[in-house]
Amino acid sequence: MSTAMNTAPDLTGTTTRRSRRKNLAPLAGRILVLLVALFLTLGPVVWTVWVAFTPTDEAGRRTLSFAAFSDAFSKVNMLRLFWNSILVTALCAVGQMFTAALAGYAFARLRFRGRNALFAVILATMMVPMQVTIVPVFMLIRGMGLSDTLLALILPAIPTAFGTFLMRQYFLGIPDSLAEAAQIDGATPWQVFWKVYLPLSTPGLAIVGILAFNAIWNEFFRPLIMTISSENFTLPLGLVSLQGQLGTGSMSTVLAGVVLSMIPALVVFVFGQRPLREGLTAGSVK
Repeated sequence: MSTAMNTAPDLTGTTTRRSRRKNLAPLAGRILVLLVALFLTLGPVVWTVWVAFTPTDEAGRRTLSFAAFSDAFSKVNMLRLFWNSILVTALCAVGQMFTAALAGYAFARLRFRGRNALFAVILATMMVPMQVTIVPVFMLIRGMGLSDTLLALILPAIPTAFGTFLMRQYFLGIPDSLAEAAQIDGATPWQVFWKVYLPLSTPGLAIVGILAFNAIWNEFFRPLIMTISSENFTLPLGLVSLQGQLGTGSMSTVLAGVVLSMIPALVVFVFGQRPLREGLTAGSVK
């Protein structure tokens, strides 16, 4: 009897250790997956920063210095490129937020004939790649006399099908009673939109603005087609000249320009992370 009682704790301890091993296996798998994702995500960024800050000298050795950054500023007009990118990106983001709010409100709250069919057509444009429409857009821009200008990059990017869809969903989630109360108080349809619905849709507007900034800031294809002169180049297009003739430029200089172009995007991410997170989760909580 005493022998059986002495072996019972051993059996309990063995069961506990087995259960711990079973719990550790899934945890180790998740940690491994996260480490692989972390390496694939941050690995190229860390390598870019490292090469940019450690250019090779005449002896082929890497030394920590800012020579690559000064070389980038000497080869291209970096301030002009930054100004063009900031101007184009800011105006496109603000324009997309404004037009998406107006169109989303119209499709969500206004009643007019053909509303659903027109909205379906707008959604269908999301499936058409930019390479298909770039030629007619270029012909329209040239017909307006705006070719090789910053307006050629701004005007076609202001309408947004995804922003219209997103803002429509946000406006549909706002109770109708708010609009009815405002109308009883004598508010016009514009006042209902501007003073009632628009302030409540701030999370959705934040998503539209942040996504527009990220897309326009890194855009290369449209500036390549729409602009010719170097004074109208945006940052992604201007950084190509750092490669030199036939790609003979310094890799550290090219990556120094890339690091500089990452700074505004990081600033927007830091300050826009909270509104973006709130906007993504606002629709799931009532």
